[in-house]
Amino acid sequence: MKLKGSEAIVKVLLEQGVDTVFGYPGGAVIPLYDALYDAPLKNVLTAHEQGAIHAADGYARASGRTGVCIVTSGPGATNIVTGLATAYLDSIPLVAITGQVGVSMLGRDSFQEIDIVGVTMPITKYNMLVRSKEELLPALRKAFALAQDGRPGPVLVDIPSSVQVEELEWSEPQAASAAEE
Repeated sequence: MKLKGSEAIVKVLLEQGVDTVFGYPGGAVIPLYDALYDAPLKNVLTAHEQGAIHAADGYARASGRTGVCIVTSGPGATNIVTGLATAYLDSIPLVAITGQVGVSMLGRDSFQEIDIVGVTMPITKYNMLVRSKEELLPALRKAFALAQDGRPGPVLVDIPSSVQVEELEWSEPQAASAAEE
């Protein structure tokens, strides 16, 4: 079955048992927010990105489940740094999904482009920049597996807007744990 990348993200969230996401929309995640509109997920819109990451952290602490935060690129992504550090130090399972400029614009100092993977490397268990539609599903599934595996903690997945609008072939998860990949 063919899905847009944004629809596939929502489908993986549901597959992983996510019922609530916290976030603040912006240009680089508009395709994802469009897909969330009709999704059977509770979308908690916060006043700003820092509120979103701390709310996802609080949700994870209270529920014992992985918290999910969705923010846009640039300053949207950098606004979650304190929350990621808190989750990292306190071993709280989080998946932060950040938007990014389109793949063709990476490395060109594009509007609101920032290397959020580099910025958050010391305060996440793992992070990744998804550079193609083929990487999207494995990256998201790996993020959820790693957030809970061993000592829990935050994982960041940076997804360019171009990957969110591309069509991809949906595939069911493999039998092996994504953390083993």
